[in-house]
Amino acid sequence: MNHLQRDGVDIDFEIRPLGNDAMPTEGKLVDIRFRLRDATTGQPISGQVPGAWLDAAQSVPEGGDYQSQCKSRIGYYLKGRMGARPLIDFNSYYLLVLNQDASLTVIDPSISVGGITSTLSRIALKRAPMDWVASTDDKRLYVSMPNAGEVAVIDTNSFKVLTNIAAGPDPIRVALQPDQRYLWVGNDSRHAEQGGVTVIDTQSLERVKTLITGAGHHDITFSDDSRYAFVSNRDAGALTVFDVETLSQVAKINTGAHPLAVAFSPLSQAVYVSDGKDGTVTVVDARSLQVRKVIQIGRGIGPLRFSQNGRFGIVLNTMEDSATIIDAATDEVLHSVEVSAEPYQLVFTRSYAYIRGLASSKVSMISLLSLGEGKTPTVQRFEAGPAAPKLAGDLPIATSLAPAREDAAVFVVNPVDNSTYFYTEGMNAPMFSYLNRGHAARAAKVIDRSLREVEPGVYSTRVKLPPAGQFDVALMLNQPELTHCFSTEVALDPALVQQLQKPKVEFMWDKPLLAGSPAKIRVQLTLGRDSQPLSGVADLRLRYFLAPSSRPREVEVLEVGKGLYEAKIELESTGAYYLHLASTSLGLGFNDLPYTSLRTQAATLKTAQSR
Repeated sequence: MNHLQRDGVDIDFEIRPLGNDAMPTEGKLVDIRFRLRDATTGQPISGQVPGAWLDAAQSVPEGGDYQSQCKSRIGYYLKGRMGARPLIDFNSYYLLVLNQDASLTVIDPSISVGGITSTLSRIALKRAPMDWVASTDDKRLYVSMPNAGEVAVIDTNSFKVLTNIAAGPDPIRVALQPDQRYLWVGNDSRHAEQGGVTVIDTQSLERVKTLITGAGHHDITFSDDSRYAFVSNRDAGALTVFDVETLSQVAKINTGAHPLAVAFSPLSQAVYVSDGKDGTVTVVDARSLQVRKVIQIGRGIGPLRFSQNGRFGIVLNTMEDSATIIDAATDEVLHSVEVSAEPYQLVFTRSYAYIRGLASSKVSMISLLSLGEGKTPTVQRFEAGPAAPKLAGDLPIATSLAPAREDAAVFVVNPVDNSTYFYTEGMNAPMFSYLNRGHAARAAKVIDRSLREVEPGVYSTRVKLPPAGQFDVALMLNQPELTHCFSTEVALDPALVQQLQKPKVEFMWDKPLLAGSPAKIRVQLTLGRDSQPLSGVADLRLRYFLAPSSRPREVEVLEVGKGLYEAKIELESTGAYYLHLASTSLGLGFNDLPYTSLRTQAATLKTAQSR
């Protein structure tokens, strides 16, 4: 552990290996932790937003000052230039854009490539996405693909698809229960015997059970202790309640003719169900599973969500272009306000509710501080693009609104101009936008990689370490203003070292390969982390045979270039041949190095094709 006391602050920096590793090891996951305490009282310092970066250690010129150089490096990091990026940025976040086609776009808002784009990468999916949800730590992303009948699981460290999981017919809505144990997927089948939810284990990434609840769209929410799952059934006209531990149905509650949205309030410990046909919000006690109250609002209501503290619930009315605010403390209607035309999506930051309308280019903002009995709600609007979203058509249920990491800003996708706008609270218009070149943007989500306060005064994040070496970990605080670099070491992984001691093998040949003709096989040998050519192997031999079994033949392999070797073989028959390498001087037999296979075709076929 590294310790620093300066400017009235005690700082402990620690890298905690996971599992059985005794010290930080290359390629392994670790927890990066900074503990901040008042140097006088020893009390934790909470509410900080520390900046931190890990980069290769740099030598200090003779007479230079290590910490002054550290401060200069932090200045370069903050500029966000491509050439001045650290190996690991502990303050970073990424904007993910859900596209109309079978892909997601990954944007790094902190960089600009050539001043034109901030696109970091794209994630190819099996089919077009519909909805998505991220784990609490933002390490996993689950994406529903209705046309594939599957859910894609994405590792947000590498932005690669880990696997695709069968998720039943028409998988639409995806929801993670609060303890992250199960992923629940709504199966929006038109057939009552197929409609319901599929439950997926997030550890094994396997389907656990399919629960039939009825036909139509299913919205999903949970009690905050993950004891119950609540599933709406639009066409069946009921709310189904499941015991999560046993995955068994414990109640089916009538909540109106066409229940659409469900939302849980931790403040009132109740589930709220909106019904567009009856125009009601049914309040169900999450402990007794009994209807507590039915709130009359008006036909046309649908989307329903609660503020972060669970106090205010907002239900949108697409027919009336309005938003109704419910006080969870009393289950009474507080206000009804006019919002953007045909409202269909809403998200919350700490201070505002943001509402998107299908028939308007404007986003409505409701100040949460202006809500309450005897108060007049404050509603503001800003333009997010040139046209109404519904003009784009083919919209997913994933929201086009995404709260930014700063919690006082929001990203808004406009599918018409294919741009994602960044709006900061207090501004009259978005500050800037990201054009999604080559794809049609439909929804947005923020993946946060920054340090989080995991306990009072302790700021931590989990990362995968770079290749072994000496590194500097730079820290910056705003209150008090402080910069400091800690030195740390990442150890070699013995298993990786052993693996790298074996040459990498790449086989090459010209196609087509014709039976009865000699063939020239080339082999590129490289060694080490940087794949340096391996020259001077004088006893390299190639063994080959025709599958499934034939007498193997051996030929010598001669070096013809730096690390490039060549052998001539006879391919007498059509079929598949297997090729193996060995070298006594390298201590490697024919079964120790990667092998390859090739297929020959009849010479008559080639002659016929050339005519």
